[in-house]
Amino acid sequence: MSETDLVLGIVVATALAFDFTNGFHDTANVVATSISTRAMSPRIAVGFAAVLNFAGAFLSLEVAATIAEDVVDPLVITTTVIFAGLVGAIAWNLITWYFGLPSSSSHALIGGIVGATFVAAGADAVFGEGILGKVLVPAVIAPVLAFFVGAVGIVVCYRVVGRQRPGPVTRGFRFGQVLSGGLLALAHGTNDAQKTMGVIALALIASGHLGAGSDPPVWVIVSAATAIALGTYTGGWRIIKTMGTRIIKMDAAQGFSAQGAGAAVILASTHFGFPLSTTQVIAGGVMGAGAGKRISAVRWGVAGNIVVAWLLTLPAAALFGALVYLVTDLFPVAVGPVVVAVLGLAAVATVFARRIRTPAPAPSG
Repeated sequence: MSETDLVLGIVVATALAFDFTNGFHDTANVVATSISTRAMSPRIAVGFAAVLNFAGAFLSLEVAATIAEDVVDPLVITTTVIFAGLVGAIAWNLITWYFGLPSSSSHALIGGIVGATFVAAGADAVFGEGILGKVLVPAVIAPVLAFFVGAVGIVVCYRVVGRQRPGPVTRGFRFGQVLSGGLLALAHGTNDAQKTMGVIALALIASGHLGAGSDPPVWVIVSAATAIALGTYTGGWRIIKTMGTRIIKMDAAQGFSAQGAGAAVILASTHFGFPLSTTQVIAGGVMGAGAGKRISAVRWGVAGNIVVAWLLTLPAAALFGALVYLVTDLFPVAVGPVVVAVLGLAAVATVFARRIRTPAPAPSG
């Protein structure tokens, strides 16, 4: 095996590891509303979302093409750059997961790749127009649009069922949440799994195994879909709590409206190839569904913390990606990614071990 193939293998494994963290980090986007309103049990909701995330990954390749062609120049970056960007994105995902913040895995990935590319190949290798038009502008518009769609949706729902008995109405909306939650999971798969496909395709282009402008091979699509589905099934329970209970105290009608708003916006964005932050979109839908009932229903302090995490994600992941590249570049081509991967795994294992050993707080009273 050549050094190029060895590094490529490490990059593909790292990309699938990112896809897995994307799955468990973003599980909350899909299932939190259904769990918080008791439309589905936690384990059934997560399993349902995992299956539909897998299916959604096969419906489109527009977002994968954006990641592979419109963010950085695929002809000048190397597999080492891609590896550094992926590690930077994984680091930010794990940090925000640790603190229970629903930040954007999509923006973490793009930020990591851009940061590593910038220090490795210069500003000319970063496509500012593509980042602005296909990442930053949709990042602002999409959650605002989801907010208003969620707000209008909940107002319409309350008007339609306002004089009906609460019991049948709640059961009806819980059933509706099964459908809207399934559509949201499918939409999540169409957008988020494709980002990993695009990164692997970028690595294949950089290593000479794939021509520029080519679609990802079938094995890339299947492996990315599988990784995000497994991550989804594992479940990011810390973020589920934030999304499902800390932003608003949600009823079934609000959950239905938020999920419907999120699914509509994500599917529309996927059609145009925008690598959207599904976290931002569904959070916008949740806030809109709460504000549509009454403004004070939204815990704006928690919402503000989430917005801060969003704003930090791109620059923080870019910084991590740049630093990882600088460290990796200190070693020979095939050695750097191995050293960084081993150090990264050791750091993650240490954090998880400390987390497991931390005793639960004693009950009050």
